[in-house]
Amino acid sequence: MAQQKSTLKERANVAFQDDFLRKAVRFTADRLRGRKADSTGALGDWEEWRERGRAIRSHVIENLDYYLDQFIQNAEKRGIHVHFAKNTEDAIAISLKIAKDKNTKLIAKSKSMVSEEVHLNHYFEEQGIECLETDLGEWIVQLAHETPSHIIIPAIHKNRYQVQELFEKESGETLSSDTKVLAGYARRKLRQRFAEAEIGMTGCNFALAESGSVVLFSNEGNARMVTTLPKTHIVMMGMERIIPSWEDLEVMANLLPRSATGQKITVYMTALSGPRRAGEVDGPEDVHIIILDNGRSAILGDDEFQEVLNCIRCGACLNVCPVYRQVGGHTYGGTYSGPIGAVITPLLMEDKKQWGELAYASSLCGACHEACPVKIPLHDMLVHLRRRYVEAGFTPLSERMAYKGYAAGFKSVGAYKLAGKSARWVQLTVMGDEKEESALAKNTPMHGWTKYRTLPEPNKKAFRDRWADLAAEPPQAPRGPKPKKETE
Repeated sequence: MAQQKSTLKERANVAFQDDFLRKAVRFTADRLRGRKADSTGALGDWEEWRERGRAIRSHVIENLDYYLDQFIQNAEKRGIHVHFAKNTEDAIAISLKIAKDKNTKLIAKSKSMVSEEVHLNHYFEEQGIECLETDLGEWIVQLAHETPSHIIIPAIHKNRYQVQELFEKESGETLSSDTKVLAGYARRKLRQRFAEAEIGMTGCNFALAESGSVVLFSNEGNARMVTTLPKTHIVMMGMERIIPSWEDLEVMANLLPRSATGQKITVYMTALSGPRRAGEVDGPEDVHIIILDNGRSAILGDDEFQEVLNCIRCGACLNVCPVYRQVGGHTYGGTYSGPIGAVITPLLMEDKKQWGELAYASSLCGACHEACPVKIPLHDMLVHLRRRYVEAGFTPLSERMAYKGYAAGFKSVGAYKLAGKSARWVQLTVMGDEKEESALAKNTPMHGWTKYRTLPEPNKKAFRDRWADLAAEPPQAPRGPKPKKETE
């Protein structure tokens, strides 16, 4: 993932100025949440399915070395070339070597977020190799020279008029803004490129250890074109994508589409088990799998974060996150956005100071945990990240001094009393009214809070000052219904 020149706050301020982006993200996220509620309700026992998913993923991650070895052995038995990339540089070098060996000019891609993580397109373009995204949303953001804004809906922030403008610029034609017309243009344009591509590249939703197969969930059918028409197929996958068996795939096939888009089942579920065999009419002649570490092994064994590797990339946590719904995916600055991005990006990146600030892009409401189909405690992980950020001394000096003063105030009775009286005075001077923020508050660090909220007016006499009078008051009879008179 590339380094960001701007800060999280600067990117958020840009997003706040874009009313259309915020409305579009909220609208789509709300629709996905509604569909998910309908589809999980129809399935029944959703919590039991979540627990089964959590158990499978946790078991795999705890025994990842065993299942990785089993997957590699079975994949190689099927004639697949398996490569292991320790980092971005290895992944790029392996991919480029395969491409150059095949004299490749065009790579057709589908469902490959990991290749986005290593910025594969950028490196290939430097070598004169075109990488064409064929998922509709991915193609739209590629034409706009942007990065995906959502894990499963990359162009969630664009409307059909913006897409129409992009397609007209690409085609040189005048197109209608009708979605059927735009989808038809994309279909015609992309179909002619599948056959031209020397290499098809995909990611992998799940890799089955017991068979050495990779499985793709998709809705558009382009993944099947990418994996069958080009002579060479490259799969780039994170090392944690493994599940043990076909039986476990059934659980994931119920969890992922329902959590992602509210579909009862994905339109296409494609299992790939090696190159074309004798007598088969389609499929690649050569298949490579690149298994990427890129910081994931450092998360293994970390009690506070290992569960983040359970993620099945459904995006459910984004759809319920109050922060993501306000700022969209580009504010997060990396490949992965939303709560999962705020956790995994700082863990994968070397620059902990820059990316650690993402942990503050959360209200810690826990909605992400409730939505996660495999029960990852993302809100707890965000707190752990914040603690590590503080312990590393990355927070501003003013914040560190403020908390030292806070700690000192609670250690001394006198300092606590003085702080209480001072806080009351500060509240009176900065509270403003319902119509306007006070002039003083505008010039204090509280401005970000008081700009949108009105502080309550404090009582004229503090509780501590009233306590002596209250203690001196005679005890009163307890309130309640009067006892009934006894009757003879």
